Amino acid sequence: MNIEKTFIKDLVVVEPIVFGDERGYFFESYSKTKFSDLGIEIEFVQDNQSFSKKGTLRGLHYQNPPFAQTKLVRVLEGEIIDVAVDLRKDSPTYGKAFSVLLSAENKKQLLVPQGFAHGFSVISETASVMYKCDQFYNKASEGGIKFDDPSLSIDWGMDLENAIVSEKDKILPFIENCNSLF
Repeated sequence: MNIEKTFIKDLVVVEPIVFGDERGYFFESYSKTKFSDLGIEIEFVQDNQSFSKKGTLRGLHYQNPPFAQTKLVRVLEGEIIDVAVDLRKDSPTYGKAFSVLLSAENKKQLLVPQGFAHGFSVISETASVMYKCDQFYNKASEGGIKFDDPSLSIDWGMDLENAIVSEKDKILPFIENCNSLF
């Protein structure tokens, strides 16, 4: 596996080594040993999967401590623009957003550490997204930031006027008013 560092400390793109031949391909999407060799010590406890149609925008979500989650996000089918926002108040990149194209074709993954809000938009006809978490879901600790917060300047790769967004996500606060405890 190869790790591509981003401009935000601890936020990395993981690119697996893919072995392909006339039958198709094989790759390890996660190996505790290989992650450990790369200096990433995470104990994942839950896998989540979603299916969405084109124009869907999910996020930006997080869980506050002590239930904060690290996520390892990948796409099984289709393509998304995956976004992470640094919520760590003592970080020099607090309030900065990072985005990356994740697809079934490029097989890249985004490792989103605790202390970040996360979301994605679907830019293919459909997309199946899977992510590993190092903490279980805890409703009482969940929080979020509105996807169209102007201070974040996120390019979701779609017309936001026509985005398919949950009612819950439509009423999330901007970052300046979110209840983040990071």
